[in-house]
Amino acid sequence: MKGLVGKRKLLRIFIALDDTYKGKPLWEHILQLVKENGLAGATVFKAAAGIGSHSELRTFSVWRLSQNLPVVIEVIDREEKIREFISLLDGVIEEGLLVLEDVEVISYRHRRER
Repeated sequence: MKGLVGKRKLLRIFIALDDTYKGKPLWEHILQLVKENGLAGATVFKAAAGIGSHSELRTFSVWRLSQNLPVVIEVIDREEKIREFISLLDGVIEEGLLVLEDVEVISYRHRRER
């Protein structure tokens, strides 16, 4: 898909692993929105530790039953598509951080469907 190569925007979404939307994990719902809205794609990263808006340390511990770790979702696409997508997230994310950056996509390759 050479159409993605060039100056683009990177949306980075910081939420918690335990965040939900209508009973479903929030990160899964966001990925579904990415797919439904035809964005180029998204990647979800589960962090080992982090300090959020309440200055609470979130980290992995074998002694805890619940692991509310930080999650980062990255989405890259054209600016207009990203900005439209951000407006959808307004009613979905109750607590989190959204960051928008300029990026340059150098190469975007994928296997052709058989």
